[in-house]
Amino acid sequence: MQDAFTGKPTRIRGHVLPDEAGRAAIQDDHERRLEALARLGEAAAKCDLRADSDRDLVLLAEDEVSLLEGAGAQWASLGEAIRAFRRSLPLRPLSDFGFAEGEGNPIEEANPRLRQIGVGVEAWAYEAVGEGAVYKFYRPREGKRIGSEFGFRRGGETILEAEAGLGDYRGLLEKLLIIQVLGGMATEVVAVTPEGILVAKQVRGETLPQGEDMSGSLPGGLIEIPSRFLRADRDHPRLLFVRGVPYLVADLHARNFVRGADRALRVIDLVAGRWPAGAHLRDPLISEWLGRVLANPSAAALPQAPDDEL
Repeated sequence: MQDAFTGKPTRIRGHVLPDEAGRAAIQDDHERRLEALARLGEAAAKCDLRADSDRDLVLLAEDEVSLLEGAGAQWASLGEAIRAFRRSLPLRPLSDFGFAEGEGNPIEEANPRLRQIGVGVEAWAYEAVGEGAVYKFYRPREGKRIGSEFGFRRGGETILEAEAGLGDYRGLLEKLLIIQVLGGMATEVVAVTPEGILVAKQVRGETLPQGEDMSGSLPGGLIEIPSRFLRADRDHPRLLFVRGVPYLVADLHARNFVRGADRALRVIDLVAGRWPAGAHLRDPLISEWLGRVLANPSAAALPQAPDDEL
């Protein structure tokens, strides 16, 4: 199956849910893309190519270093890293998605191929006319930042406090991976535009009534965080391990869920952030708990002490 806008292979069409093999392949795509971005950053650093943000890396084009690839092995490695990343996240103009080129914000204008269905803080959402899949356009904000991501600081009543703020491209790509890991609505990363807009494609679902209580319907795999450890500014903060890396995941309210064609509830959006690893935010009590819940998700905050007694 080919995507209607890019002509590239896709596993998503309208309301149709991919099978188990399709979901596994989509998750693998997310993981390989993040690995390619990490390799690109390492290769750029070896060439002393310093970036103000990871947006500069995400938008690197092959021809920007092609003339330097003969200058040495490090530049050749950078060229290959760019090509590998471009295979996982191609550069595409907005015109490929039916938007007219021009000044201002082209995605605000009417588009005969995409019908606007929502505008959020992070992204503009459209339904593909005739097919029904959802395309989300994540716009950079305040220069080179994109999406939302948790930042951490020392707390007063709790050991840590987490607050959602502007994110980066790695954080956005990690969020889309986390949606997949949680069994959420299947989501592919389609392209990034020269303006830095990241385009994702998602299976269409049925929205839920606003304000519906989701506390008893959260995805499996999420671990409740003892209240003494953390306070977050978004709904239902939970811990999730992805390949052994801990993340804070939250903002799990009704507007971020849909009901799929199989009638199952599936998350379509959230806010996440890697659990802080900096020495100034590390706490021995939390570090010991993280090690235990990685092996046993139901482990208490303290060894041999039920959480309801803390």
